Amino acid sequence: MSYTAPVKDMLFAIEHLANIEQVAQLPGFEDAGLDTAQAVLQECARFNEGVVAPLNGVGDRNPSSWKDGVVTTTPGFKEAFRQYAEGGWQGLQHPADFGGQGLPKTIGAACIEMCNSANLSFALCPLLTDGAIEALLTAGSDDLKATYLEKLVTGEWTGTMNLTEPQAGSDLALVRTRAEPQGDGTYKVFGTKIFITYGEHDMAENIVHLVLARVQGAPEGVKGISLFVVPKFLVNADGSLGQRNDAHCVSIEHKLGIKASPTAVLQFGDGMAASIADAAGPGAVGYLVGEENRGLEYMFIMMNAARYAVGVQGIAVAERAYQQAVGYAKDRVQSRPVDGSVKASATIIHHPDVRRMLMTMRAYTEGCRAMATVAAAAYDASHHHPDAETRRQNTAFYEFMVPLVKGYSTEMSLEVTSLGVQVHGGMGFIEETGAAQHYRDAKILTIYEGTTAIQANDLVGRKTARDGGQTAKTIAAQIEATEGELDASGTPAARAVARRLSAARTAFLEVVDFIAASAKAQPNAAYAGSVPYLMLAGNLVAGWQMGRALLAAERLLPQGQDAAFLRAKIATAQFYADHILVKAGGLRDAIVDGADSVTALALDAF
Repeated sequence: MSYTAPVKDMLFAIEHLANIEQVAQLPGFEDAGLDTAQAVLQECARFNEGVVAPLNGVGDRNPSSWKDGVVTTTPGFKEAFRQYAEGGWQGLQHPADFGGQGLPKTIGAACIEMCNSANLSFALCPLLTDGAIEALLTAGSDDLKATYLEKLVTGEWTGTMNLTEPQAGSDLALVRTRAEPQGDGTYKVFGTKIFITYGEHDMAENIVHLVLARVQGAPEGVKGISLFVVPKFLVNADGSLGQRNDAHCVSIEHKLGIKASPTAVLQFGDGMAASIADAAGPGAVGYLVGEENRGLEYMFIMMNAARYAVGVQGIAVAERAYQQAVGYAKDRVQSRPVDGSVKASATIIHHPDVRRMLMTMRAYTEGCRAMATVAAAAYDASHHHPDAETRRQNTAFYEFMVPLVKGYSTEMSLEVTSLGVQVHGGMGFIEETGAAQHYRDAKILTIYEGTTAIQANDLVGRKTARDGGQTAKTIAAQIEATEGELDASGTPAARAVARRLSAARTAFLEVVDFIAASAKAQPNAAYAGSVPYLMLAGNLVAGWQMGRALLAAERLLPQGQDAAFLRAKIATAQFYADHILVKAGGLRDAIVDGADSVTALALDAF
């Protein structure tokens, strides 16, 4: 199934919801207005539709392979990545000082979505490199920046995140990888890391591993973790590649989905690199990032960038599944329509329940895209706006959005890709149609870079309880203002959305008060509803953006613009309100009234 990038919908969100012309007024983004966004998105669509998307099914059927420490990626990936790097896509959002294009996240997020829709496995390599770049920009020394950043930004080298160990998944306090200072400013790193995306591959000359490890004598727990750059190949003083470091891939995982993406087990310091071991004994040479014992702080820079990007991955795979389901529904002939509009068997898109499934897929995807686009604009303002208070407000908004974009968008992608299989009927269960791949690929998105529960715990603890719900209530006040605009519009669709939005906002505020009051006094009660709270908040914010989209579409219709697109946007917004926003009340009841039943069953009764 081919992929067509939804450039029109992306530009609509960028222009009318994220206000790209306001973003273009920020220092450093003066040339990044709507015209630039349109040109970049159109070229990005051409590349991903023509080069990356055709490799998606190929990678599922012919995944990356490992032999004797060497990983060979899917045929075509190496050449596609070379074109990706040469096109400047890796550096799209990164500073021009290091070879990037310096464009805002508001534009970059749309390009990230296209790449992930085209090929989720392929897109993971640049996603992890983006995180490594962000960490080095924030905490790397001038020497580390000079050595590694330009090569990463241009895509000549790629980056990884090395957190997880066999005994240390989400609980990084259990990290055992150790770093021994050598007296010359370097460290020797020893340990095993698992689940390392693109930890070994053949698509770039060098791989720059960012590794969490403990320096000898460091405090126990997360306060004693440091962050190190550990390159696959050491870098000579002139920037050329030197000898192989003592870091090796000992296996790759066999997975449910994203099969073309090599998920590596990396061994640091086992003496397999004879040239280094002979010269100075075993141990992977590492370089400290920032200060000792602040590694988790730096790693969270990468994590936040990756969490947002994974949320965009959810939107991306949902879009791909929706497009395939629509194509199948328009082609598959089965049964006569119940309304008699066709006298013989008709294509299944005529059947009401198929229409319901397709509308659900469309509404979820467009709602989450709108939410992620608005969050990206807040990120840009939080980093570039000249006014400190405006930066603070946008930072608070963006940080509240990250668990929603990551958690809600990825959970919705599971529902959307499952519906995609369902639309195909029995053929959806057959691998050859490709619908099942989207479903399998989507499952990991709710797990890596922090499970949905971890995002929800963050939303409860750091983003709601910590400030007594003030950020949440500020967002609710903005939503209430949109309700007023919808009511003032006077159209039946706008008023219907306003009514649903008001009910969902009321439910949300009741949960916020419950969380703020219970988080310390009754933590089990508060956290028992953490995931439902995240789903309620994500649902509400995506619905809010769909309400704003409806208002924009209504304003544009009389101007004689693309009437079919605008009417579809209005219809999709109303469907979201009628069929998805209405779930808010049930979630409120489960959280506030159902907390005790979550922990009522005795442990030995399970």
